[in-house]
Parts: sequence; C-alpha cells; structure tokens
Amino acid sequence: MSAVVPVVRIQAEDFDVAAEIARLTRGRNDIGAVVTFSGLCRDEQGRLSALELEHYPGMAEAEISRIAGEAIERWPLQGLTVIHRHGKIAPGENIVLVVAASAHRQAAFEAANFLMDYLKSRAPFWKKEHHSDGSEGGWVDAKEADDKAASRWKQPPSE
Repeated sequence: MSAVVPVVRIQAEDFDVAAEIARLTRGRNDIGAVVTFSGLCRDEQGRLSALELEHYPGMAEAEISRIAGEAIERWPLQGLTVIHRHGKIAPGENIVLVVAASAHRQAAFEAANFLMDYLKSRAPFWKKEHHSDGSEGGWVDAKEADDKAASRWKQPPSE
C-alpha cells in the first residue's frame, strides 16, 4: 500500500481551488505535475436556478475514499484531494474538485480522469433540479455516456 493518504471531503461550503492545490503541494519537491478538475453547476441554457445534491453522510465519504484509494494503487501519485459539495448549488458555483499530484503528468491526468468518471457515474449522490420559473424539477438520472466512460477503467492500466 502506498504511503499517500487521499484527502476526501463532502461539504456544503464552497472551496478555493488555488488553496487546495497549495495545500497539496506545499513543501513538496517530488511533485512534477498537478492536474485539477473543477466541476461547476451550469444553468442548462437558463432553465436551471439551482441543483440540489443529497448524500448519505458517512457512506459517501467512505465510498469516495475507497475509489480514491484505488486510484492511488493504480497510479504513482504523490497526493490526491477530492472535494464534493452537497446542498443547493447555483449556476456558476463549484460542485466538485479533484486534484491529482504525481511526479509525471500522465499518472496525474489518468488518476483525475478515473476519479471524475467514477464521481459522475457511481458516487452516492442524488441530484434534483430547481427550475428558473420556480418549479421543482425531478431527480436527475445517471447518463448512459457517464456509465460508458467509467467502464473503460475496469481493466488495470497498461504499464
């Protein structure tokens, strides 16, 4: 098992992308690449006023920590941070952040991509739309494209 311990946080509060990168890399000379992905709430062409994300506290952290641990086992990472927000999130606001740090870019890119494919398709979050006209939308179903993207990770990476 790698000595890298992933940082996983589920929170209602916003996060600062630059501060999270700095926290992960501060004092480190072994990191040559940092790849970040930050997902934002979009307004769906003006139709959406907010996206509401719900989760089971404890279960979501445990499941995301498990998949983050899998990423650390698959790629030579020096650090990994995953932050996912819950609650009502307005268009333009942050929803998710993945920061993957490695000695080389390819491992960081692949690990971040792996984490995002998992978060989009299998993380234990439920999303409800709130419409701009004041009506409440339904719960958002998983997308087939997200499941297809995640399926490519079933095989271990080639060396």
